[in-house]
Order: sequence, then structure tokens, then C-alpha cells
Amino acid sequence: MSKQTYSVCFCCRRRFKLALAEAPPEIKTLFYSYSENDLMSPSLLQRFLVHVQKQEKATIEDAQAIIDSLKHFHRKGLNLESFFKYLFSDTNLPILPSLGVHHDMTLPLSHYFIYTGHNSYLTGNQLSSDCSDVPIINALKRGVRVIELDIWPNASKDNVDVLHGKTLTTPVELIRCLRAIKEHAFDASEYPVVITLEDHLTPDLQAKVAEMVAQTFGDILFSPSTESPKEFPSPESLKKKIIISTKPPKEYLEGKEIKEKGDDSQHGKASGDEEAWGKEFPSMKHGTIDFKDNKIDEEDLNDEEDSDESDKLHHNEAPEYRSLIAIHAGKPKGGITEWLKVDPDKVRRLSISEQQLEKASITLGKEIVRFTQRNILRVYPKSTRITSSNYNPLIGWMHGAQMVAFNMQGYGRPLWLMHGMFKANGGCGYIKKPDYLVKTGPNDEVFDPKAKLPVKTTLKVTVYMGEGWYYDFKHTHFDQYSPPDFYTRVGIAGVADDNVMKKTKTIEDNWLPTWNEVFEFPLSVPELALLRIEVHEYDISEKDDFGGQTVLPVWELRSGIRAVPLYSYKGEKYNSVKLLMRFEFY
Repeated sequence: MSKQTYSVCFCCRRRFKLALAEAPPEIKTLFYSYSENDLMSPSLLQRFLVHVQKQEKATIEDAQAIIDSLKHFHRKGLNLESFFKYLFSDTNLPILPSLGVHHDMTLPLSHYFIYTGHNSYLTGNQLSSDCSDVPIINALKRGVRVIELDIWPNASKDNVDVLHGKTLTTPVELIRCLRAIKEHAFDASEYPVVITLEDHLTPDLQAKVAEMVAQTFGDILFSPSTESPKEFPSPESLKKKIIISTKPPKEYLEGKEIKEKGDDSQHGKASGDEEAWGKEFPSMKHGTIDFKDNKIDEEDLNDEEDSDESDKLHHNEAPEYRSLIAIHAGKPKGGITEWLKVDPDKVRRLSISEQQLEKASITLGKEIVRFTQRNILRVYPKSTRITSSNYNPLIGWMHGAQMVAFNMQGYGRPLWLMHGMFKANGGCGYIKKPDYLVKTGPNDEVFDPKAKLPVKTTLKVTVYMGEGWYYDFKHTHFDQYSPPDFYTRVGIAGVADDNVMKKTKTIEDNWLPTWNEVFEFPLSVPELALLRIEVHEYDISEKDDFGGQTVLPVWELRSGIRAVPLYSYKGEKYNSVKLLMRFEFY
């Protein structure tokens, strides 16, 4: 269909007639299989919902409600056009919005993956961007539940600022950040917000922070009954609460201003696929990134929680400041093996960098899993990610790490995975970890992230067609003189054996591409599998253009034919762009 033909479609009805002309044969065949005299009655639609859409509890009333929502087409049932409109509608999404929070929320915090931010106050790069409460507000509105604040003395040493220390970032007052958190903490979720304070303060300023925090949050501040609990409280018991977690100071970057190659450009058409949307993830064979040397260099495992600093600071801390700490952070003296030792009498939080996790997972994978069964592990980006890029979050999740901390302004493929992961469980910011990560076997054994696992299920994905670019993009965005040439990439991000990406053929010169291609994905750990979907526009002379993306948690994916909304590289939902896809499990 030519661009000129499509451009005359100004109304929704005309739009769907044109889309219908491109409808895949399977869609038409299904319609005629569940209709009589070219009309799908409520009873026949109900049968379609049960048999094809796998909505076993669908009733005649449910079917009638769908028909009523499209009654300007036909009051007694769906014709082919209105059936097609229903399939593309927001009532037919791959994840059911009405499902809401459905995980057991009464378990200790250590049993959940938690939506976690890193340097939550930065507006851009790690060296010279502004510090502000705006990115904090944006993160909270998206559902982020862990906000990190680096707190430093201000220029006159009489108050407290938030900034990325030893850099050129411009500060923002701590009180402004605290007030923003109080105002927006529960905009997206009523489950608790954890504030991790990266503390670089003197005891007198710690006392000032304690006063600020207490006065700002008042009754919603969680006050622990004991300094060293044997178990963390549950998200359910902490609803509408603010939790403080602190760790000893860290001198960020310490003279290191090593710039890495930018892997997260903020332009839709950058100098290539990797730069525009983030690099594809490196190999995770045997459960981690491949290293040339499998030995862990203890000197390389420097961290923001130096044990000697910890002892000194805790000795000098203002008592009112110390009493605020509900989740204690820190490391025992010694190396990584000591850090991961489990104390049966108390729980704590440990922070390690992405590199430390990658190296430790080579030989200590099971120890990490055992640690995270009771304690909280936070993983943060390496210091050379100056551009605020991110890493593969699956490395942390597959080892049970609860707080996989991300730069929420670091757009690209890793952040798309983070967005997709936390669409689960009603978007509340807490996802119950799979049982195998929190349970022990009869001989006290734990899950081995390196273990070769059998296939549990296979996800069959049919990519039918896409629509909406004509309305959400300038008509010359992809090509100056012709309609775009779209292709779709679809695959799985998960444990090592489940990671794969596949690609459809390219449909040339069409704003309504129809692919009709089927892909199968055997899954060994579907509980951690994320379905990745990207659309790109092929350009023979330049780098391919970006046409949308989404990531969906496989374990909440609804079977059947679904309308899949796509998002921009910044994670903003397009108004009209959707794919029509089918999901089947066997």
C-alpha cells in the first residue's frame, strides 16, 4: 500500500478498513471459525475468548461488554472489522492491568526483587550534570522503590547537599529531595520506599539529617524496634512507610575520570544500533560474563562500604541518626568470601559493583544465592559508566540480588529490561523472587546459577503485523521519499541458556507491515524470562532507525492474540504504535 493511499485516511473507521486489508489470513480464518453469517455473537465471542485467548473464566457478559464497547459497529455482535478493532484495542493487552498486586507480600523484604535507582538525583551523566529533585520525582512516579542520595556538607559546612562527590555535578539541597520523596513516594505504589543515604557527613551534620528526616516524614518514617533484626519486615507490613538505609562514606571516582565509550546515545538516529539503543548483552554462558582470568582479585573489590570506615563512622555517629537506620549496610572485614557469610542472628545489606558480582559469580554463585535468601544484596553500576549507562540486570536477579541499582536516566536496552521486569505484580515495585532462589533443599543446598537446567516450557510467538507509526512519527522520519521498511526483533533475556534474539524479514515500503512469522523459545527458567521486542526501520545507506520497543515479563504474559503497545527508547509509550502478536505456551 502506497504512502499516498494511506495518507487520505483521516478517521478511525477508514484507518481500520485499511488495516483490515492487511489483516493476516490466520486472523480472518479465526474470525470465520467463531462466527455465523459474518457475525461473532456474544456466545461465539465467549468461545473465542476461552479457546483462543485462554481466558478460561470469560463469561457471556464479558463478551457482551466487548461488543458494547464497539457498538457503533454492530449491536448484536462483531463483524470482521470490529473484531479486528477489538484485537488491536487497549482492552486486549498482553499483561492484564486489572490483575494488580497479586504476589504474596507478607514475606521478608529479602524475598523480593525491588525496583532500585542509582544516584537517583542526577539529571544526566555522572560527572557534570545537574542534581535535582526532578529525576527523583520521575522515578517515584514510574514505581521505583529505592532512592539513593549522596549526602555531603554544603560549601559553608553548615548544611547538607546532595551531589555526586568529587565531580562537577551541581548540588541540590537534601531537604528539597526529602520533601519531593514525601510528596510523591506513593504516587505509583503504596509499598515502602527505601532511601539509601551515601553518607559523607560529620557527626553534627548527621544529627541535622536525623532532625530533617524525622520532621519531614513524621509518622510515615519506619522506626525499627531493634538495631539488629534477625529478619526483615514484609512489604505488606511497611505499606506507606519510608525506610532509611545507610552505609559508610565512599569517595566517588577518587581521581578516576576514565571515560568509557558511550553506549547510550540520546538521539533516535545515532551512529549505529549499539550507540543509539545500548549494546547487546555480552555472553552469560555458565551464568555470568566470560572472563579471561577466573581468579577474583581481592584488591579490585574496593567498594563504597569500606569496613574500617564503617567502624570509625559508627563509633562517631550521632545516636539520633543511628536510630533512623532500619536496614543496616556494611561489610565484615576481609574479602568477598567474608562479605557473603550469613549471620544467623542478624540481617544486613551488602553493596557490590556489577564487576564484583560478575567476578564473584564465577566461583561463589551458590554463596551469593545463600546470602540473598536472608540478606539484601545491592548491585550498582561500575564507576566508569560516566554516561549513566547500565548493565545487564539479569546477572543480579539470577543470583537473588534484590536491589539491582540502575541509572534511571541511562536510556537503552538494559533500562528497557528494568522497565519490563517491574511491569509485573501490578507495577508496585516489588516482585516476589522465584521459590528456587529462597528455598533450600533437604541437605540445605541452594540453587546453583551455573547448573544446566531442563526446558520447563516453550513460548511460541507469532508476529502478525504492526500499525500506528503513521500517526506518531513525521512522515519523513524514516525515509524522505518512501514509506518505511520495518522489521521486528524478538527474543528472550533471561538466564544464560534462555538468552536469544531473532529477527523477522523486512517489509518494504509499508506503514502497515505484516510479517506473519512464528518464533519458538524453549525456556529453562521462565520465572526470570523477559520477552524483548524491538522494531527497526532498515536503511541501506545509513544505520537503521528505531521504531519502538517493549519488554514483557513472560510469567505474566497472557496467552492468545494480543495488542502490544510499543515505547520510545526513553520508555515513553507511543500514542498509536502497536504490534499484533500471539503468545502460546506448551
